[in-house]
Amino acid sequence: MGWTRKVLRVDLGAGTCKSEPLNMKWADEYLGSRGLATKYFCEEVDPKVDPLSPANKLLMTTGPLTGTMASTGGRYAVVTKGPLTGAIACSNSGGYFGAELKFAGWDMIIFEGKSPKPVYLYVENDKAELRDASHLWGKSTWDTEEIIKKSHHDPQIRVSSIGRAGENGVLYACIVNDLHRAAGRSGVGAVMGSKNLKAVAVRGTKGLGGIKDFGEFLKVTSEKKKVLADNAVTGQGLPTYGTQVLMNVINEVGALPTRNHRDVQFEGAGKISAEAMREKRPTDGKANLVTNSACFGCTIACGRVSQMDKTHFSVVNSPKYWGATGGLEYENAWSLGASNGVDDLEALTYANIICNEEGMDPISFGATVSAVMELYELGVLTKEQIGCEAPFGSAQALVELVRMTGASQGFGKDVGLGSKRLCAKYGKPELSMSVKGQEFPAYDSRAIQGMGLTYATSNRGACHLRSYTVSSEVLGIPVKTDPHATEGKPALVKAFQDATAVFDAAGLCIFTSFAWTLADIQPQIAAACEGDWSMDKLNEVGERIWNMEKQFNLGAGLTKKDDDLPPRLKTEPAKTGPAKGLVSGIEKMLPEYYELRGWDKDGKPNKDTLKRLGLN
Repeated sequence: MGWTRKVLRVDLGAGTCKSEPLNMKWADEYLGSRGLATKYFCEEVDPKVDPLSPANKLLMTTGPLTGTMASTGGRYAVVTKGPLTGAIACSNSGGYFGAELKFAGWDMIIFEGKSPKPVYLYVENDKAELRDASHLWGKSTWDTEEIIKKSHHDPQIRVSSIGRAGENGVLYACIVNDLHRAAGRSGVGAVMGSKNLKAVAVRGTKGLGGIKDFGEFLKVTSEKKKVLADNAVTGQGLPTYGTQVLMNVINEVGALPTRNHRDVQFEGAGKISAEAMREKRPTDGKANLVTNSACFGCTIACGRVSQMDKTHFSVVNSPKYWGATGGLEYENAWSLGASNGVDDLEALTYANIICNEEGMDPISFGATVSAVMELYELGVLTKEQIGCEAPFGSAQALVELVRMTGASQGFGKDVGLGSKRLCAKYGKPELSMSVKGQEFPAYDSRAIQGMGLTYATSNRGACHLRSYTVSSEVLGIPVKTDPHATEGKPALVKAFQDATAVFDAAGLCIFTSFAWTLADIQPQIAAACEGDWSMDKLNEVGERIWNMEKQFNLGAGLTKKDDDLPPRLKTEPAKTGPAKGLVSGIEKMLPEYYELRGWDKDGKPNKDTLKRLGLN
């Protein structure tokens, strides 16, 4: 195959690191990254395992195109059982860590057990060893990366680590690499913290060999890069404005969830948009946005680099936050901003910085704060309980809560539970805007019906990156569909879910799908990897991955009732915008989706489906 065929198995309890060959039969059936690692995980871990127990495992994994010249070939994924959801978790990240792992000669790292003391894994090509991390425990992801690089006298080391959120069990803690790229959702950082594993540091100098047909691979990847460059989204919109280009677009179509999904449009969207990030501030004459940036091998460069107004908040009055760092993406700006009714761009930038520094998923954090603000306005929570006044629109409350949560102090411990557990604790479970315990991303499912079905059926809890039907329903990619209609959406969602599984398994960024289809991925995989990689096989691989994840969740105790949306979205019509008066049609779409999947009325794959996919 086009990868290095080697797995590093780390027994944290015993303190051992051992190499083993990659299971090539499984690689042929699941391709790599999300698919192959989930196969390993499902074979080795009981679905009923406590996510924060030593019996749970955590896998860091690359795809066959990770580290290659394929555009966006810098992705790696973290697979485990998520503590936020109790479901299968696969959290994807860019940056440079994934490629470095491949350059060191490893396709996957499997972490087992729990270390008796804080440790970090140091990998230098074939050498792998666990080292003491007592001096790193309690440090932020930023400080951890800096200390590790200095201690090894090597600024080229790539580091993935957890911050205080992961150490303290914030249920949506993430794993941060390259300072501001993250395996962000489902609480993978909390699993890492539960194992006393502070960081993974990798230095690879082997390069990458094993491409089946290098000449053909060079030719086809060059062709596909041109497709990205010529596309309006990947060649113009994302490089110029980043994902934040969507803020005003989604607001205008009436699909921007606002104030914990009570509204679908935010009057302050323009103040926190991509355009606002480019405007010069009157205080210092500088813009929030400094430049864009790219992950390894990426020709899109959608990343944002921002610099705060250091005079804006007294709590930010520290040189530590004055320099340029990772800026707001659309999901972060929405969850920290519109979701809470906050239109202060500098406050959002600061909160996003703290999420990176402490290692927290800003989507779940911001959406949980939305629930807190609604509970406060209803009188369920008080200033004395929270530690500050917390009405919708309070930038000060957002700033205070992100600090408390990152440090797991005071009411921040409750915020760190996520909205499902927090709302249940205070007697209002219906106010958690989540599926399977994972908070919604930035699209309202009353105005974009396909996204409601996407959220409800996502195997890792509410997620836009498992089936981005916004492409079709709003942007018209690859074909335009009516966002308010339920007809045809089950087939659309299934197609997006299966295709996305292949993009993830290949080790590529899902943003390429604005310009590429599987027909663009197929020749790249075929040139890189031994074996038959036809379109039919890739489609089957995507479907196999989806059904395998579903089987794990069923074994973990999830049922049809977990494939649902909160009552608000089914009973409270959109108040404004083009979708005014509409509610989600999830109850109409779900049975048809199950039928198209080859599942029974309870959402369980039938025998014929399992047999066809080799999942008996």
